[in-house]
Amino acid sequence: MLRCARCNGLNCEDHRFCQQCGTALVGQPLGTAGSEASPSWGDMEAEATADITEAGDEPTLILPQQLVYLESGGLSDGGRDRYQNEDYFLIEQQVTRSVNPDGPQVQAQGIYILCDGMGGHAAGEVASALAANTLLHHLKENWQHEFPSEANLKAAMAAANQAVYSLNEAQGLRGRDRMGTTVVLALVQDTQVYIAHVGDSRLYRVTLQRGLEQLTVDHEIGQRDIDRGIAPEIAYAYPDAYQLTQALGLKPDCDLYPDIQTLVITDETLLLLCSDGMTDNDILDTHADSHLMPLLDPQADLNQGVQQLIHLANQQNGHDNITAIAIRMGLRLPSLTSIDNPGQDGPDADLTVSQLCV
Repeated sequence: MLRCARCNGLNCEDHRFCQQCGTALVGQPLGTAGSEASPSWGDMEAEATADITEAGDEPTLILPQQLVYLESGGLSDGGRDRYQNEDYFLIEQQVTRSVNPDGPQVQAQGIYILCDGMGGHAAGEVASALAANTLLHHLKENWQHEFPSEANLKAAMAAANQAVYSLNEAQGLRGRDRMGTTVVLALVQDTQVYIAHVGDSRLYRVTLQRGLEQLTVDHEIGQRDIDRGIAPEIAYAYPDAYQLTQALGLKPDCDLYPDIQTLVITDETLLLLCSDGMTDNDILDTHADSHLMPLLDPQADLNQGVQQLIHLANQQNGHDNITAIAIRMGLRLPSLTSIDNPGQDGPDADLTVSQLCV
């Protein structure tokens, strides 16, 4: 039997791909004693290094998925009941396509930012635009080739917070007159993704295997009480349950605690960034099958899909501004030709440990 290094599933020796997750399997069958434990990344790397250097040995490798397309679309609407749109979004994306004997490949970088100027505060549209553009400027300055570090991402959040905070101070705004904004953003480099957010703007992931998943947790009083052990039906019964516990621009940087997480995309994936006008009343959960799952099809018109989401939110909600950014990523496994024929020239001929992916 062969064990898949990604999902830990067992496969027959004549299988070249994992029957559970589709990962390529190359190598020797499992031993008996001691082989059932799932190896850590460090163990995999060390074992692969040792095996590669021993003549005749062929380690079981998990091949990195390759990005073959990256597409995005965004749209903002004031909502039926609002006269002013305080949401703001930015998309900056660079995609380089190349073709080799194994087929098309894509190298991509993308910055996707969505801000929701705080309702009930003066000049929320100023805060959301200022924060988004400050984030974009800071991220572009510190992202050339290598993916930004978490420290760089936190520094960008701090810069955006300071920009809005300084404007509040310069204008002498106090209390509810102070402007502020939520933010949710995604950074994409090939199959790597950074996610960061402050407030109640959300990011969702949609895949065929898992359907719709909310990846961010709202920064609001009701959610904070749930985290402290209070039952959701009690936590959200209070009138201030939806009051934000964090936002950009209202307080100094020392009081800002953005949530940051990383993803490695392993399947065809749709990422959806939304303001709360898009997510209130659980309309995405209710309509995921009709409005989100079809967008995983690379032939589906992504911009049209976002327009339909905005229309749905206006029908079901409409009480707030509505903004959505959709990011669609397609993957494929690399060719095994050069692994099966090590002497053959080709882009996969020099497979090294640095190309392994968990």
